[in-house]
Amino acid sequence: MNGNPLSTNQRTIAPRPPEAVMQLAAMGASHATRLSFMRILLRRLKRENWRYERRIFDFDGKGVGTAVYVAHGPQHAYSLVCFGHDLPPEMRSDRVIATAWDATFCLHDGIPDSTTIERLRHNIPLQEAGRVTASELSVSRANRSVRLFDHVVDSLAAGHQPDIARLTETGYLMRTTAVYGSGKLGACDREAISGRPEFEAPFQVEMLSVYLTRTFILDLVEAMAQKRSPDSATRLDPKLRRSLGVGNSTGLGMAPFLVNHPALLNNWISAREQALARVRNLDSATPQQITLFTDLFQHARRNAIQWHTDNAMQQQRIDTLNANLANVSNQMLRKLLTSPRPWNALYEWAEATLCAEGRELVAALLLEPHGELVDDLCRTMSADES
Repeated sequence: MNGNPLSTNQRTIAPRPPEAVMQLAAMGASHATRLSFMRILLRRLKRENWRYERRIFDFDGKGVGTAVYVAHGPQHAYSLVCFGHDLPPEMRSDRVIATAWDATFCLHDGIPDSTTIERLRHNIPLQEAGRVTASELSVSRANRSVRLFDHVVDSLAAGHQPDIARLTETGYLMRTTAVYGSGKLGACDREAISGRPEFEAPFQVEMLSVYLTRTFILDLVEAMAQKRSPDSATRLDPKLRRSLGVGNSTGLGMAPFLVNHPALLNNWISAREQALARVRNLDSATPQQITLFTDLFQHARRNAIQWHTDNAMQQQRIDTLNANLANVSNQMLRKLLTSPRPWNALYEWAEATLCAEGRELVAALLLEPHGELVDDLCRTMSADES
């Protein structure tokens, strides 16, 4: 356990009350934490030394083709089967009623043979109109962010890197319009694989699918550039690759999902709040923890400066957040973190001083130096709703 346990002569700090945490404004200001689904997955992949293999990759200059990426874990292998399509502009839509996409995917349990790939080729591009089997764990699709996607391919084909400002403005080259799991379209039910350690926490199948999809997208733009201009094409700078994620068209399906699965939502929020309470109850902070926290705080501040949105209300909140963070120095943070119950002192300072986004950012960062203390809570985030 990091830090010192609670002294017997101090009151125990309880988790924040639901009436405060579950306000829409507070939920909307939440930030990703080390208990977020993708973070849980990435820690496992690193801890268990998963191995990745691009088993098949055959695409033309228009992005039409097939790829298979295999993730090898300690006991199981999982394959993202990818199909690229030449989608006419008039057919490109992020709406749920769309019938064609720039790329379609499935996460297959194991390594598919040629017969399986052909079966998937006749079904995955159809999405809802197709059918899969219990050997498939997820079905998904994605569309290009056309102007940026083309800019990156054109730049690489010409032998130079794309414009960093344009990459930063959007942050992704393709966006998913759906990632289906848990029995959708005939795919495997979650209960059949939830006993596997890698899928114990929620949405690990979907996160693995998206993680491999990101790799495919970045490989695709390089391959298309190479096909278009073999003599001059270059690869994407590793720093730029790391800066790009996968977009999400709307996340609209999450709204009814949360309404219909209150036990799951309760467990997710409860895990985060229990983690925060554990940290706030610690009596001290080590020099290493203080350094890590201040480094992460400054990184978060630099990152927030890059946030931009077309929504005027949210942009105003971001501007307020940046103004708040600009006034926080490492000296101030270190002073708070050397006081009694340092993490709670920092939390209470943020509650009294910062805007909602700033308060929730500090709450998220407080968990970062304390993996040994809080990471076990990821095992409490699933729910048996049968």
